[in-house]
Amino acid sequence: MQKALIVLVGALILCAPISALAQDHVAPTPAVMTPEKWREDLRYLAIEMPRVHKNLFHSITSEQFNEAVRRLDERIPSLTRNQILVEFSRLVAMVGDGHTSIALFLDPRLNFHAFPVSFYFYKDGLFVRSAKPEYAQTVGAKLLKVGKVSAEEAYKIVRELVSRDNEMGVKEGAPHLLSMPEILNGLGIIDSTESVQYTFEVNGKPKVVEVKAVPVAEIIDHLRTGAGKWVDARDASKAPTPLWLKDPHNNYWYEYLADSKTIYVKYNAVQNKPDESIADFFKRVFAFSESNPVDRLVIDMRNNDGGNNALNWPIIYGLIRSDKLNQNGKLFVIIGRETFSAAQNGVNQLERHTKAIFVGEPSGAKPNSYGDPRRFFLPNSGIAVRASTLWWQDLDPRDVRVWTAPSIAVEMSSTDYRNNVDPAMNTILNYVPEPPLTESLMEALKANDLALATKRYREFKANPMHVYVNTEAPINRLGYELLNANKTDLAIEIFKLNVDSYPQSFNVYDSLGEAYMKQGNKDLAIKNYEKTLELNPENPGAVEALRILRQ
Repeated sequence: MQKALIVLVGALILCAPISALAQDHVAPTPAVMTPEKWREDLRYLAIEMPRVHKNLFHSITSEQFNEAVRRLDERIPSLTRNQILVEFSRLVAMVGDGHTSIALFLDPRLNFHAFPVSFYFYKDGLFVRSAKPEYAQTVGAKLLKVGKVSAEEAYKIVRELVSRDNEMGVKEGAPHLLSMPEILNGLGIIDSTESVQYTFEVNGKPKVVEVKAVPVAEIIDHLRTGAGKWVDARDASKAPTPLWLKDPHNNYWYEYLADSKTIYVKYNAVQNKPDESIADFFKRVFAFSESNPVDRLVIDMRNNDGGNNALNWPIIYGLIRSDKLNQNGKLFVIIGRETFSAAQNGVNQLERHTKAIFVGEPSGAKPNSYGDPRRFFLPNSGIAVRASTLWWQDLDPRDVRVWTAPSIAVEMSSTDYRNNVDPAMNTILNYVPEPPLTESLMEALKANDLALATKRYREFKANPMHVYVNTEAPINRLGYELLNANKTDLAIEIFKLNVDSYPQSFNVYDSLGEAYMKQGNKDLAIKNYEKTLELNPENPGAVEALRILRQ
């Protein structure tokens, strides 16, 4: 699968294939549109999207989609061109998958513009990562307002236009919309498309800077050739460029870090290079690992937004064969908001077949997801729309996770970026193995120390590095292990930890109800089975349990 290019400015400077940026950039004559022509385009969109998409109504109902179409059709005569484009984007984005998109920014038929500043959402907020030299004063500054709208509110408004699988996709796409004048105007955030007044925090004080729009072709040219070199927040740093930024347009490369006996692989795209395939490249990596002192392998996929998912398999085969690398604490994979499409397929395979430890942010795609978009054009405006044509089910059909979560969560701050610090890589190089949570809890429980087990659980959940770790399933299994060993009272306490942590999960109440039923506590068993049915009426086990309990 390959990610459909959407509204991207800043991150593309770092990671997007340049050929992809230019693939649609021709200069056709813009269409002269009337309200009736827009309505014809809308009707065509409403017909084609369900026809082309594998399952358009996987996240919304047909009634919701048709109602949104009807409301927009009514409003078109009263809307400006930019407002209409915004509403078309909103309609496509509501489908809820990252491959179904309308790429307004890259569509030359629309003659879009951009404000030449690049925003990025760090863990400490929205900051300017880079800008044209005349706006150097903004670089590294925190965004406070877009026009008269707060940065937080502007982000909430534009997020509805982002085609995404999950919130990490929003975090990746929404900041770039904040530098698109036609979009901001269509949303009512700014009045003019010629310039915008951004308010930044500079030296602890608010500073208003007027930024003028430039043709989108200028931005594309910059991304393709580096023309009109921009100022970057890292320019003043005296620290060496971090590995993840060393060669961003190279599909894959590696470096041996002798001091830590680490092979670092930067895997930017699931696309073969003309002079070396992915299979041949990783053969070199594995051969090097076998003939040199290597303690760990790091595969950095944080900026990999896809390609051809069939090309990932040689990596998996090589790791399965490598007893040296495929070990706990020796294989690390860095993921993040840009890990998408065929890169997500690769992550799925790594998760299923290897002992990889995932580090960084959650991925920008769902493990099981829609992809392989097909492009069609609206008849009057000529706007390109992409709709997913395949359902990729790499993992268990019951796996409804919205992303692959890192076992070790590490987020980058604006200060990290500015100082050329890579917290993900630093965390890996300083990694100290720890026993699995359930093993740690069982050790305390075998010593009849419930208080210690509870303390260890609370400490694990409170650790920021575990913020994305879902402990529901392993804790549930531990509870049943105790229940099957006739340690019912301990099992109840363990199940209660799950209830506290996952109060919206029907399964945790089902398990607790079963434990109370075994204990003979009829009232609490009924209470928990009723709760599980409240959350999931389609739970036949709970229905049968309540029938027995109420006899």
